Amino acid sequence: MSSQTTTTAIKPKPITPKAIVHFGLYTTPDKYEEMVQWHLSFFGGSLVLKNEFAAFIAYDDEHHRMVIVSDPNHVRPEDRKSAVGIFHIAFTLDTLADLATSYEQRKALGIEPFWPVNHGMSTSMYYYDPDGNEFELQVDNFDTTEAARQFMASEEYAENPIGVDIDVEEWLRRVRSGEDEKSIKARPVIGRRHTRPENSIYFSPIAIAAK
Repeated sequence: MSSQTTTTAIKPKPITPKAIVHFGLYTTPDKYEEMVQWHLSFFGGSLVLKNEFAAFIAYDDEHHRMVIVSDPNHVRPEDRKSAVGIFHIAFTLDTLADLATSYEQRKALGIEPFWPVNHGMSTSMYYYDPDGNEFELQVDNFDTTEAARQFMASEEYAENPIGVDIDVEEWLRRVRSGEDEKSIKARPVIGRRHTRPENSIYFSPIAIAAK
């Protein structure tokens, strides 16, 4: 009687990306110029190359961080609430003071957030570009990634994974008053919340089982 030994091959871990380097957006010719100018203003960027169908924008030492492509064959969905795909892209800043300055600078340009919120692990401002694409500027509320992940694994976060809406002017007053950032970052406990605000084009109930 023979015996067989089964050997399970150990699969190597895939190489993970070093960083996200850029993203691309399609738009239509009628919105092309408006989209380019909005993103230049929002990111404080500069044009690397622009022609009649594409604009490459940089805002740091990367050769470009985004490209906006004008294509008459693309159309906007009639109902963004039911559209699938990426629904927002987030960018981080160092401090609440930076986020406050960012808010003031963009407001002066006529760009205001549709949703300011304390998620718990971050304080965030959400914006729409002219095509309705959603961009988030955020600051981490915890000093370490481990602490943020522990919060996200907590019962408090399971009960409210959405966050607590911010009164921007009151929040701005607290930041500018010199109040300790840790106290401003602390998220109030409001109980169960599993939906985003109704003014979001992506508003829909989020199917998370209550614990």
